[in-house]
Amino acid sequence: MPRILSNDLRLRVVEAVEAGASRRQAAARFGVGVSSAIRWMQAWRERGDVAAKPQGGDRHSHRIEAQASFLLRQIERTPDVTLAELQAKLRARGVAVGIGTVWRFFERRGISFKKNRARRRAKSA
Repeated sequence: MPRILSNDLRLRVVEAVEAGASRRQAAARFGVGVSSAIRWMQAWRERGDVAAKPQGGDRHSHRIEAQASFLLRQIERTPDVTLAELQAKLRARGVAVGIGTVWRFFERRGISFKKNRARRRAKSA
């Protein structure tokens, strides 16, 4: 992931362009890419700000979080339901998510699907 350059540097590039330098000249003077100088000037003109946009983070869990009550009801009804079964039930509701997404949903809530001794089959003699 590219590093985030300081707002101070971004503002100095903008000020240099506002003072009459071209974007290319300002980029060369401050040692940044020409495309960065162009984007910063565009952001300055559109928003009046050159701050970096947020990077990383979760952008998709809202789809499964909207199904939280449904999923929690499912594991109350059937405690031994598998993640694949939950995934299929979500798909039937029109929510296509991966098994990993379902697993992370339950991990955030501290719910695990580990086997326990009470559910083990009796071994044959």
